[in-house]
Amino acid sequence: MMSMHLTGEKELPFEVREFVFYLRAERGASENTVDAYKRDVMQLLEWCKKPVKNIERRDVENFLDALREAGLSPRSIARKLSSLRVFFRFLEGEEFIDRDPTELIESPKLAKVLPDVLEVEEVLRILEACNPCDPMSERDRAALELLYGCGLRISELLNLRVDDVFFEQGFIRVRGKGKKERLVPLGPYAKEALLKYMKKGREVLKKGKTEYIFLNRNGGKLSRMGFWKRLQHWVALSGVKRRVTPHTFRHSFATHLLEGGADLRAVQVMLGHADISTTQIYTHVDREYLKETIALYHPRGR
Repeated sequence: MMSMHLTGEKELPFEVREFVFYLRAERGASENTVDAYKRDVMQLLEWCKKPVKNIERRDVENFLDALREAGLSPRSIARKLSSLRVFFRFLEGEEFIDRDPTELIESPKLAKVLPDVLEVEEVLRILEACNPCDPMSERDRAALELLYGCGLRISELLNLRVDDVFFEQGFIRVRGKGKKERLVPLGPYAKEALLKYMKKGREVLKKGKTEYIFLNRNGGKLSRMGFWKRLQHWVALSGVKRRVTPHTFRHSFATHLLEGGADLRAVQVMLGHADISTTQIYTHVDREYLKETIALYHPRGR
């Protein structure tokens, strides 16, 4: 079996450190999960002995072959490949690499985990806790309204620029994974919160010339960690007793739309999913409603 030397996080490559923070802050992963991802990624990097940006498809395939020869079970290999997919897709989405080397590597189909979703009442409690009474809370309220009202990824939110907002037309331009752009409708609550922040709070936070919309107290671009800390503050203040990450709002956006009768294809476009099968996971969340539908309306359901 291949051995691996575990390093402290400060010694990890930059790309791995960014990935670790993404797992914690955006996906709300437990430390055990983070350690598992980190171990799988570092095992590949130490085996390849290449910078992350130079790793190619054949490197990953040779690594998986070596694991098979070492006697690792197919299930364990599939799990490691799954970890590597998440890692390289993150890097591609953040434009640290040009292409995901695992993209064309086949793997056994794995069961999808249903996403965590907030109840509508829980979302409202968090939003109401974030009372926009100063520049930073105005910023946070606008950010939360966009995450829930537009289904944005945190990276998409933080990369929004002033010229990406079209208030009159009611749209925002979002730069998603793979540099793909999409237009997302700007609902009335998100529009109101964003307009207020851009007219007032952002002008206070802005220290120099910058096109980014969401700024920190020093006038620079708001970071993932900076927003994550603020989100945890508002969640605690709201009294919602659940683990909430920026991605939770995206999951809730999609689920609440579909529960309300939205078309799956429309939700796919707004989320920026290339494949509708990715969006279909949200159709499995409201299982109790489906059971009630059978019970109420099917002749053999009563």
